[in-house]
Amino acid sequence: MRFIIQRDRLVQSVQDVMKAVTSRTTIPILTGIKIVATSEGVTLTGSDSDISIESFIPKEEDGDEIAEIKQTGSIVLQAKFFSEIVKKLPTDSVEIHVENQLQTIIRSGKSEFKLNGLDAEEYPLLPQITEENVIKIPTDLLKAMIRQTVFSVSTSETRPILTGVNWGVENGELTCIATDSHRLALRKASIETETAEHYNVVIPGKSLNELSKILDDTNKLVEIVITENQVLFKAKHLLFFSRLLEGNYPDTSRLIPTESKTDVVVNTKEFLHAIDRASLLAREGRNNVVKFTTNEDEVIEISSNTPEIGHVVEELQSQSIEGEELKISFSAKFMIDALKTLEGSEIKISFTGAMRPFVIRPINDNSILQLILPVRTY
Repeated sequence: MRFIIQRDRLVQSVQDVMKAVTSRTTIPILTGIKIVATSEGVTLTGSDSDISIESFIPKEEDGDEIAEIKQTGSIVLQAKFFSEIVKKLPTDSVEIHVENQLQTIIRSGKSEFKLNGLDAEEYPLLPQITEENVIKIPTDLLKAMIRQTVFSVSTSETRPILTGVNWGVENGELTCIATDSHRLALRKASIETETAEHYNVVIPGKSLNELSKILDDTNKLVEIVITENQVLFKAKHLLFFSRLLEGNYPDTSRLIPTESKTDVVVNTKEFLHAIDRASLLAREGRNNVVKFTTNEDEVIEISSNTPEIGHVVEELQSQSIEGEELKISFSAKFMIDALKTLEGSEIKISFTGAMRPFVIRPINDNSILQLILPVRTY
């Protein structure tokens, strides 16, 4: 195998596939990146058997030559060393040449590295997915949906299914739900689909985080193919495979209250900053809890008390308060996380009592909601 390639494109592709490579694998060859040169271009693959990423660099694009393939072939190179080498090479082009016994020469300018490679035939094959039922979604919408839900997945392995985001597809609508049993995030969107199939799958939160980092902020469509145990995301020159989590996701629809006893409308930014300030003294303690009290004249009091440190109280003018008076306590961190995902200048918080879950929504937008369970302090 022998080819010359633009260094920037190689670095970008290496960084993308590195997101799937881990040093903690039981299959030694998976600590490497697989490189395949064909007459069309160069394909790089990284995998940790949960996530697999394939990045393709075409021979030419928009009339520019990116890679010159002198001899086709394949090799697996140690990801850790290969990624560091290509990042630090001195000139804009790189020559990669595999000699006999899999020894690989990496040349750029007057710099030359020799790396011992592994036989690409031994690299596990990527899942074979038949692309029958394709869902299409704009990249920027997909990234927003991930951002607005993935932070609510559980970080504890006691219930592995909760470490993923539940994706449901029905009647041209995608619904993403994440919960760690103390809070819940839900986001819906219309999507293009060529199938009437219903899907209900759970994608690991870690996979979605990595996918989101790789995707560009464009409105180009990403194609999504869901099978029994895998999901494939296809963007330009990029394939991202993730295994799905096994098991049934809990029915969260029962958690979301349909009625409320107290509705409060506040300015999103003002409320976020007030909660942030109130949590300054609560962060030290284990609890990080703030108290929220409705007062007369549509004023909210936000306070926090950490006996060994001090007390903070702040009044905030709401746009409106309807319903019963309320005193409730909740995690400041959960509230800040939720508020950061909501777009729009005003939000409505619907409470059904001091010890019941409450719901936060942007005004006039039913496609997204955040739910938080209160903390017992009174």
